[in-house]
Amino acid sequence: MSEPVRSTRETIELLLRTSVEGSRDDLADLYAEDVVMTNPFAPEGVARETHGNAALRDRMKAFAQYLDYTAIKNVTIHETTDPQVAIVEFTVVGTLKPAGIPFELPSINVVRVVDGLITESRDHSDGVRAAALLKEIQAAAG
Repeated sequence: MSEPVRSTRETIELLLRTSVEGSRDDLADLYAEDVVMTNPFAPEGVARETHGNAALRDRMKAFAQYLDYTAIKNVTIHETTDPQVAIVEFTVVGTLKPAGIPFELPSINVVRVVDGLITESRDHSDGVRAAALLKEIQAAAG
């Protein structure tokens, strides 16, 4: 008998915990091989779409050298009439490395989960704060 597949809510709750407690590889493992992630309001210099787990994994690792997530707060998960889709409101709390600058980034994501893995995520973050973070990252990268 096989293990039951995580529900959409369980997968999202695990995603939020892993964002703080796990590695970027642990995080990427929650996404399907053919995942599509879109960031329609991404600041200039950040990809608006990422296709596939390998590309997502690379992207996560690239940002991990600059961003240390220390908490996820203000979480609300809205289940929809489609059991595979939920809307997640949350705020990422962290520190911008190596400068040690604290940040908070409010976000709303629309997430689709199939067989316990995220197949699609449409991520909507506070554009002004995201652009300010990117500017700090670019300065740190030299």
